[in-house]
Amino acid sequence: MDPALPISLTRPIAFLDLETTGLNRSEDRIVELALLILHPDGRVVDRVRRFNPEIPIPAEASAVHGISDADVADEAPFRSRARSLAGLLAECDLAGFNIRGFDLHILLEEFRRAEIPFDIKDRRLIDAQAIFHREEPRDLAAAARFYLDEDHDDDAHTAQGDVRMTARVLAAQLARYPDLPGDIDGLHAYCDEFRPFLTEFQKWFSGGDLESYVFARGKHRGTRLSEVAANAPDYLDWMLTASDMPDDVLEAVSQALERFSGREPSGGGAEPPEWGF
Repeated sequence: MDPALPISLTRPIAFLDLETTGLNRSEDRIVELALLILHPDGRVVDRVRRFNPEIPIPAEASAVHGISDADVADEAPFRSRARSLAGLLAECDLAGFNIRGFDLHILLEEFRRAEIPFDIKDRRLIDAQAIFHREEPRDLAAAARFYLDEDHDDDAHTAQGDVRMTARVLAAQLARYPDLPGDIDGLHAYCDEFRPFLTEFQKWFSGGDLESYVFARGKHRGTRLSEVAANAPDYLDWMLTASDMPDDVLEAVSQALERFSGREPSGGGAEPPEWGF
């Protein structure tokens, strides 16, 4: 296949694709990196390398990309190749499929762990998935054309027309894809795996009650709310002053301060201490 692009290049463009231990952009690791660099003069660099992620590869990840712990046991870790990779990419713009949503986040985190500077500030970032989703409609009308070979124009954007078409599209999907679950519980799990629905409260906390709530975001992510109330109550005081905080989150924070900090919530502090998502 000729990888030449029908546009002129002013500097090299590097296409990247990663296989990883999972989908957590801050914690998962690279197990394989494929690299295709196109130079303005027509030269092509085409490489692929595997890495020992230094953490176990979950079975569900291996099922996707086919790479097991045994396959990478003798490979070097990313940190040992990070400097040479950064040098190889030094003058490159970056491209990929969903590179803006996933691959680049993982790559930057790996460089950070390896303590190798890698700046993207002045690079052009070309995402083929973004182009695909912008140029090819992904709305209900597009689904009607794809699954039913019908136009959804007359009733489009009316609630009744949309809900009727959605039911017909779902029926067509179930008929088209025999591997889809054949029951509502299964379909729920299928949809939830691809696009989990989280309430605003769930975006802040996991767990079933006040004593077991664990932060799901922010500086104290992974820490019990009760521990933060006891050891860093100022952080919770800040949360109580945030104008966009959901009511149920405010209630949990207030109750935690009352129960675990040994004092009434002060509501003071206008800025979050070392805030970060």
